[in-house]
Amino acid sequence: MINPSPFEKKIGITFSNKNLLLEALTHRSYCNEHPEWKLGHNERLEFLGDAVLEIVVTEHLFRSFPNPEGDLTAWRASLVNSNMLSRIAAELSINDYVLLSKGETKDIGRARQVILANALEAIIGAIYLDQGIDAASRFIASFVFPQLLPIIEGKLFQDAKSVFQEIAQEKVGVTPRYEVLAEWGPDHDKHFRVGLYLSDELVAEGEGSSKQEAQRNAAQNGLQIKNWD
Repeated sequence: MINPSPFEKKIGITFSNKNLLLEALTHRSYCNEHPEWKLGHNERLEFLGDAVLEIVVTEHLFRSFPNPEGDLTAWRASLVNSNMLSRIAAELSINDYVLLSKGETKDIGRARQVILANALEAIIGAIYLDQGIDAASRFIASFVFPQLLPIIEGKLFQDAKSVFQEIAQEKVGVTPRYEVLAEWGPDHDKHFRVGLYLSDELVAEGEGSSKQEAQRNAAQNGLQIKNWD
């Protein structure tokens, strides 16, 4: 059992219903390993938090920037994807509070990043249920919006797959291809590992909760491996 008070202090929110925060920090694997746990896991809260995050970010972009839809869509995608959310979760030390099975605690790779990103969304859902949209919006403004300016200034919103393909065709005259190497998890929580190939060369691998996300992650890794970033 964790003490959520230090985390509440870190994010500046005191929950009226502490169980909502605890549930947001509970991964499915922990419930499977601890049948005595009285609260649920965080997947329903993640579902809710994902929707709250998207509408708050969308409204902020709409009101703050006169740019066309294409720019706003790209910026939003860069701000709410699992890579960015896992980075924000790491800054908030969510890993110190999330409840996992013993097996999951040993995995510190891409799967853990997805778990932390999902937990962040679940926390947003919990804040929304506990204190409403204004509190959820303040949380998002404090911890998510500061990532926007670096995205725009660094052009990090550009699609990694498109960038990798353009450079690959220019430098080596080959169109990259992607192949699913592994997939696991139940239908509602699938994860994929994808390989990025140039001809027969496996350049990089990537993981994600969809094939498209795994491909983008592989392309990002490929850009770094090839020093094309």
